[in-house]
Amino acid sequence: MERDDRSTKLASPVTADDHRHGPDDAPVTVVMYGDYTSEDSRSAHSAIKRLKERFRDDMRVVFRHSRHRDAHPQADRAAYLAEAAANNGHFWEMHDRLMGYSGTLDEAAIAGIASEFELSDTRLEAGHPYATKVNSDIDRAVRSGINDTPTIFINGRRHDGSTDEQTLQAAIEAAR
Repeated sequence: MERDDRSTKLASPVTADDHRHGPDDAPVTVVMYGDYTSEDSRSAHSAIKRLKERFRDDMRVVFRHSRHRDAHPQADRAAYLAEAAANNGHFWEMHDRLMGYSGTLDEAAIAGIASEFELSDTRLEAGHPYATKVNSDIDRAVRSGINDTPTIFINGRRHDGSTDEQTLQAAIEAAR
């Protein structure tokens, strides 16, 4: 059975509102829809981070929030924390901290990380404006046919292979 375009192509192009790392004219753009509480997202993040160091200016990384199908209760709060840090110009530092966290991102862990970045944990509620950005990313995920994390697009096409470093490297090299 052939997939429809919605599940193979990135429905929402990268814009200035996205969290981007790397040159806008890089020959390869990797868009990752991820969830900070998903072990699979954390693993894919590690591989993408190493590949970004290897490919440098030939690769741009974009991160968008999504939810793992078995969403952890703290998934949204972790995403709001990343957006709070972004508001202070520290999205990628917070992103790396959350993705690299070795334990379970429970309430105490999120409060502790918020404190490390001198952010108030009380701003991480569903009604806060940070929720708008997170929900916008999740809406874009739905439009792209995403129902799990991580989901990766390379140059606008869904990567259906493994998210291990070797497989992603081969896909990136093919896209270059």
